[in-house]
Amino acid sequence: MATEKVYSVCGMCTVRCPIQAEVENGEVRFLQGNLHVPAMKGAVCPRGAAGIALIKDRERPQAPMIREGARGEGKWRTVTWDEALDHVAGKLMEIKEQHGARAIAFSDRGGPFRDFHRAFLKGLGTPNYCNHDTSCARNVQHACISVTGMGRKGVAYDLKNARHVVLQLRNIFESINVQEVNNLMDAMESGCKLTVIDIRGNVSAAKADRFFMVRPGTDYAFNLAVIHELLARELYDKDYADKYIKDLNVLKTFVKPYTPEWAETETDVTPEALRQFVRELAAAAPAVLWHPGWMTARYTTSFYVSRTIYIINALLGSIGAKGGLPIVSKPGDVGRKGLKSFMDLYPKPEDKRADGAGWRYPHLEAGPGLPHLLFKAMETEDPYPVKAYIAYRHDPLMGFPDPDRLKQMFDHLDFMVSVTFSWSDTAWYSDVVLPLSPYLERESIVAAKNGVKPQFFVRDRVLEPRYDTKADWEIIAGLARRMNLPELAYESIDDIRKFQLEGTGVSLEDFKEKGFVALADQPSYPPPKFKTPSGKFEIVCEMLEKQGLPSLKPYVSLQRPPEGQFRLTFGRCALHTQGHTANNTMLAEQMPENELWINTEAAKKLGLTDGGRARVSRNGYSEQIKVKVTDVIHPEAVFVVHGFGHQLPVETRAFGKGLADNKFMQGGLDLWDPAGGAVAYQEFFVEVTKA
Repeated sequence: MATEKVYSVCGMCTVRCPIQAEVENGEVRFLQGNLHVPAMKGAVCPRGAAGIALIKDRERPQAPMIREGARGEGKWRTVTWDEALDHVAGKLMEIKEQHGARAIAFSDRGGPFRDFHRAFLKGLGTPNYCNHDTSCARNVQHACISVTGMGRKGVAYDLKNARHVVLQLRNIFESINVQEVNNLMDAMESGCKLTVIDIRGNVSAAKADRFFMVRPGTDYAFNLAVIHELLARELYDKDYADKYIKDLNVLKTFVKPYTPEWAETETDVTPEALRQFVRELAAAAPAVLWHPGWMTARYTTSFYVSRTIYIINALLGSIGAKGGLPIVSKPGDVGRKGLKSFMDLYPKPEDKRADGAGWRYPHLEAGPGLPHLLFKAMETEDPYPVKAYIAYRHDPLMGFPDPDRLKQMFDHLDFMVSVTFSWSDTAWYSDVVLPLSPYLERESIVAAKNGVKPQFFVRDRVLEPRYDTKADWEIIAGLARRMNLPELAYESIDDIRKFQLEGTGVSLEDFKEKGFVALADQPSYPPPKFKTPSGKFEIVCEMLEKQGLPSLKPYVSLQRPPEGQFRLTFGRCALHTQGHTANNTMLAEQMPENELWINTEAAKKLGLTDGGRARVSRNGYSEQIKVKVTDVIHPEAVFVVHGFGHQLPVETRAFGKGLADNKFMQGGLDLWDPAGGAVAYQEFFVEVTKA
């Protein structure tokens, strides 16, 4: 049988790299990056390569299931898709009739393929859609809106053309976007400098020209001192500032006390090192890219850390610049028509959101919402009852703090559904599990990627489903058929895509050659066009000020850990995607558990040895974990890779291995940043002793 080449999109993390698969006799023989995308260089990351193991995993959900015992007990009845969809649709309609459509909530992990299921929610009449972002990049989003009037994806990261890249809340060589990694490596080979600011020597720091190991929670102090130097030494781009920046004098007055000498008392970074760093930034400007961060749900000041990063980029003239943060182009900006949206088929729901985004908190964007406050509304019924919840490719019981408390909130629901391609704590606690086909076994709607060179792209099905699973569009169309939404009751992905492509001048055939369709011949770097009230980059944000929140927040030193305790921090590695991959056969073999990073001197005092075992405790809860003793972590902190400590019997490879960091965050659902909206994961201290 001849080998078939299929273009698709990886689904092992939220980056969604373009890939191509070689298929022979119903098996994937080779999986690589899409060769038509130069920056991919034919590569996939370790997680991307493990997509083959995902489809062969017999421990993933294989058919629809309805719970028979108590929630979380693990007693299931396998049913047909017709029975499962009839049951889900019936329960949702019951709740809608009793409490109104607003009683139905839905959360996902965001991304480019949301239009169809968001239209389903809009068609039902509920405003309560959320994505996971308050546990990730919500602070970045709101920081960007507060200064530019645009979301964080309104700018691109032109790593390939950068002369100096700064990573502060972004671990680019472990939380991998293959194109970004390759572009940064190419830039570094051409002389680009890399600076990393972190509490530990991660892989990105190991590759950097300069590494600042700052005291945990002092990033804001570091950034204020950088701004002080840029302004006091007149190293900023004065022409750019005159043209584009509003209220610069307010900023100059605010940062006067925040000298490098002051910052040393907070960050442990010497004034000489900070000043030399700032001089090098100014010399490389405007081709400087200080990344505003990915996972910034860390401290109660993380919104302001991201906000100061955007301010620094603006002072260097980097926003809008080649090699900096260029303004993205949408299809309309290059003379093309954008995709037709299913969301436009239905009116905006009249009810306010249960989480308060956009009305109780008018400075916080309504679209992606605030799931931690949605969960709270399930319990309090303020502003109204929320009785049904669909977790779509989302595992809040692993991804949010204090899972036992979150279960108590879920217990107020009448109905809970999980749509998932792998087992998760949230699926295990649901009433119905609808098994999603893994990405190699499903196709998705057409998506748009905005950037310096915008495009449309598709994920095509590489293989037929091995088990009784369905694609996301099939699940939503099946529910729509049963819930009086005929506009979404499609029978084929081709018909869905034809609807989206109407008037664009792009046909289904156009995707066959490369898996994507470029909408412009060359990249473009338009001058900045800010969407703020003044049309400029705004140092003072009126929306924040109206809510009693300062645009420029005076620095307050974070509490240091009590004697014998450490600030608990977590992050990513190249081998795993949070909790989604701990049971993957290929990845679990390479990294079966996480380790507790602890500073060498701190370990000596506690009698801990490298490879030994430690007990981590907080508020009467404790777990054991393997120890990694190292000089390259700040002595006030311990660190683990997130996503371990699974306790589901159906996940035999991950069961009982490693430590679950979110279980030490009791009370964490109530600890969130009122300016940026995100939860603050790294505000917790733990006791560490020898096991």
